[in-house]
Amino acid sequence: MKKALTITYLFLAFSSFAQIIHKRKLSMLGSPFEMMVVAKDTIEGNAYIDMAVGEVKRIENEISDWIPTTPISEVSRNAGIKPVKVPVEVFELVERAKKVSEITSGAFDISYASMDKIWKFDGSMKEMPTPEAIKKSVEKIGYKNIILDKKEHTIFLKIQGMKLGLGGIGQGYIADKIHALLLSKGCNSGLVNVSGDIFAWGRQPDGKQWTVGIVNPLNKNKVFTTFPLENSAVETSGSYEKFVIFDGKRYSHIIDPRTGYPAMGVASVSVFAKQTEIADALATGIFVMGVDVGLDLVNQLKGIECIIVDDKGKIFASKGIDVKKYSK
Repeated sequence: MKKALTITYLFLAFSSFAQIIHKRKLSMLGSPFEMMVVAKDTIEGNAYIDMAVGEVKRIENEISDWIPTTPISEVSRNAGIKPVKVPVEVFELVERAKKVSEITSGAFDISYASMDKIWKFDGSMKEMPTPEAIKKSVEKIGYKNIILDKKEHTIFLKIQGMKLGLGGIGQGYIADKIHALLLSKGCNSGLVNVSGDIFAWGRQPDGKQWTVGIVNPLNKNKVFTTFPLENSAVETSGSYEKFVIFDGKRYSHIIDPRTGYPAMGVASVSVFAKQTEIADALATGIFVMGVDVGLDLVNQLKGIECIIVDDKGKIFASKGIDVKKYSK
């Protein structure tokens, strides 16, 4: 469920102020990664960003399912065999992920990593997989088979061959942890962008808020609306870069873990929240749920808002967002 980098941001830095905006572009977690921090000079700015990079590497070695030595990889290796004791940080992240699975009725599910990779979005697919193959591809997925022991901090996957993948929530979690770390070290303003998972805190040196622009998913060169961000997050999931078309139907690269079929009808989902982690997980879940069910869920969640663009380019927003107010 790889997300495309779909958010741009606008900022102003004036030399007349005592502080500067220091930024750095990197490639981490297999994705574009960008940091901007407000600091007194480039030396302090580099120090803050170095701390952020160190935090990313630390967390990656706890939750990555690509690194064989992580606790998450150990849990997957022991699927159907035995529970695995994990660090409290990892346990609590999985616990929160499971709760998101519950509120999205499984549209978001960290056991999606168990899926057979029968869909290809690199141009090599020439025909639809069979219904039988699609059904079989998701038979090991199911958040209800993730057994958590809160007292022992163990995770057990009931079915042999099950796997956990925190890609749909981990990048948001990392953005939140970077913010918390840098704030504790005296960095009172900044913006972190982990492949489209964005958290902004404080304000720019001129006192203005950070501003994010939501890209039109059907025209990547056009920003259709901009929003101020202050001590809050936004995350966008989009299907406009990776998809296949069979019999005139467009199938996105975001797969419904409950059915094995690609999500349809939605081009992008942008979720606004106070934590990037929840924005990250919900964006994927809402994309799978679709416009009506997704909006109904968001409108029941306190402090969460979203914008959905369907595959025809029509824009929908939750009750707390007036898109016209911010439209360009």
